[in-house]
Amino acid sequence: MISISLLGVPNDDNSSFMKGPAEAPALIRQELHSDAYSLWSETGTDFSAQGRLIDHGDIRFDGAADPWDVIEREVGRAMDVGHPLICLGGDHAITHPIMRAVRRRHAALTILHFDAHCDIYHAYQGNPRSHASPFARIMEERLADRLIQVGIRTNNDHHREQIERFGVEVIEAVGWGSQLQRPITTPVYISLDLDGLDPAYAPGVSHREPGGLSTRQVIDFIHTLDRPIIGADIVEYNPRCDISNQTALVAAKLLKEIGGMMVKTARK
Repeated sequence: MISISLLGVPNDDNSSFMKGPAEAPALIRQELHSDAYSLWSETGTDFSAQGRLIDHGDIRFDGAADPWDVIEREVGRAMDVGHPLICLGGDHAITHPIMRAVRRRHAALTILHFDAHCDIYHAYQGNPRSHASPFARIMEERLADRLIQVGIRTNNDHHREQIERFGVEVIEAVGWGSQLQRPITTPVYISLDLDGLDPAYAPGVSHREPGGLSTRQVIDFIHTLDRPIIGADIVEYNPRCDISNQTALVAAKLLKEIGGMMVKTARK
């Protein structure tokens, strides 16, 4: 049996507008395991099966160590078990130290990044660790060979300069229907910011941006992948902004579909 590892990363130290994403992992797990829903993915993986989902719990931050070092170390420990890993954030800043651990274990790697924002500021509000800056750090440190950003709809001139500098491929929400064919030849890491979805589907985020993707569009895109999905993060769920746990449910659904595709692509 192919197992999937799960790790909570409850850190929102670098959120620029409001806190709250650090509270997300427990609530996503609650929806995932609720008796109201099935634990099967659409691709045929039963996450209630013994040993299918291995939950490593949440990383603890005690204030004594640099959180980036803690995240990198704990992600590395979870990955050393040998299973694909899904991390539950937390704000999007955590993707940077996660990718430090992932890159050491994968010499060839493509990041598929779903988001309303490209998160590639050199340093947002003077903070190079901002949740608006992780992909600048990731590309500077060459933690991926290729970055494909999907659902973007907030780019400014600085973003475009950074995108050109790092050779980022962008599939903007406005061109969704005509830009989807992007053959990928390496293992894939998925970084899924929930504000990449339209707020109608995921209202529980700090930075709502209308005009986004539907849950179905994101799932269908993930289902097209045919390379091994070796890791993922689901970030920027803010329970303080949610309505009837709707976004937690969407996050749990996306977790199952990403995990199901991890299992499917690992078999190829």
